[in-house]
Amino acid sequence: MSGFVKSSERKLSTQKFGGLQSKRRTNTVFNIISFILIVSIAAVVLLPIWWIFRSSVMGSQGIFLWPPTFFPLGTLNVTEWLWSNYIINPASFNFWLNLRNSLTITVPCVIFGTATAISCAYAFARLRFRGKKFLFSLCVGSMLMPAAVTLVPLYMAWSALGLVPSYWPLILPYLCGGGAFNIFLLRQFIRTVPRELDEAAKIDGAGYFRTLVSIIVPSIKSAIIVVALLIFITTWNDLLQQMIYIHSRESYTMVLGLTSFFGTFRTDFAGMFAATVMTILPPLVIYIFGQRYFVEGIVMTGMKN
Repeated sequence: MSGFVKSSERKLSTQKFGGLQSKRRTNTVFNIISFILIVSIAAVVLLPIWWIFRSSVMGSQGIFLWPPTFFPLGTLNVTEWLWSNYIINPASFNFWLNLRNSLTITVPCVIFGTATAISCAYAFARLRFRGKKFLFSLCVGSMLMPAAVTLVPLYMAWSALGLVPSYWPLILPYLCGGGAFNIFLLRQFIRTVPRELDEAAKIDGAGYFRTLVSIIVPSIKSAIIVVALLIFITTWNDLLQQMIYIHSRESYTMVLGLTSFFGTFRTDFAGMFAATVMTILPPLVIYIFGQRYFVEGIVMTGMKN
């Protein structure tokens, strides 16, 4: 009897050990497949960036060679890196002037847009006033309106105020809430902050502004960084509106400077790709430093504590 029990225990332990090994093999295969899939997707996403950089260190004739190559090739199919393409004539693309002009627009938009978005979101999330639901619905509904619909009326309004051509039509809208999506995003974050903190601050004598600065803002820091990044990227890459409101070459921003490489009879593709690399570097560096908060802010949007 005891021998039968022992053999049954050995059989059960063997089956359990075999099941564990099978589960480990399945997990290993799944991890390998997941890793290959992630690497493949990352390669597809990074391919355009590498292609821009690769084209920026090639001659204009070699960019369109067929079949294409992943590395820059010069004469006799020898790898050749033409770093001289980055020495661009300031008459075509003045990097430092264009960078200053871009920052002249982007920095005020980020500061004022983020500050006003926080204020509006706090009002919609915490304050009680007549018409709050209607105004919030109107704010969210405005995201469904295509931006192209408002281009002509806004241009006529800014022209009537004598602000065209200038940077003001690009900056002033961010003093009025910082964008509907930004308000909605921050409102969702503020709603995750317990109201008990507001009530405790009120008992201690804090007003709305003090509660916002001391309680709400530190609690939604990641969301604020997300909004600042979104505003920065939007204003930095806003080619359409900058073409409408900026006319002189001395006022060109980074993205407008790229249009200087397109001529009537000739296009400097090598210089254009080099200038493109220089244009995407500032937002890329800023995103690298803020990506942790960006991912955290997107993941935590609307979640309750």
